[in-house]
Amino acid sequence: MGGILSNVLFVCTGNICRSPTAEGVARHFIKTGGLADRIFVDSAGTHGYHAGEPPDPRAVKAAERRGYDLSALRARRIEPADFRDFELILAMDRGHLEILRRICPDEHHRKLGLFMRYARAHDLLEVPDPYYGGDSGFEAVLDYCEDGVQGLLDALASKR
Repeated sequence: MGGILSNVLFVCTGNICRSPTAEGVARHFIKTGGLADRIFVDSAGTHGYHAGEPPDPRAVKAAERRGYDLSALRARRIEPADFRDFELILAMDRGHLEILRRICPDEHHRKLGLFMRYARAHDLLEVPDPYYGGDSGFEAVLDYCEDGVQGLLDALASKR
């Protein structure tokens, strides 16, 4: 089995908290699972408020405590080409999904979904925004991202 199995884009508002955390967790699991040549992940924001900036320092610190490295990631806004280039575009909450549905070309709507649909241990539809809260919110985002990413990777592996 050669070649890319799938490519996935995680999306939140500014691409500095939730979506880069999901990307960092996914990159770690992909690397440690020997899937780096099979699955590609990236993240973006629905808005360009923080384009070019690193993830929120609280997200970086929380991730580091669990062994995930977010330091190389930089925020970017979703681009029209992303709808063509990614097989799955996963929103962190329903608001992001609604924005994506409005800007996505009709032929790519099937690629859109909520990230937490892949979670197994958490019965949530959305990853809550930790930005205006304390450190515990960033730890919770990591819990949700670990759960969702594991389910996502299992789903991707089972489709081939």
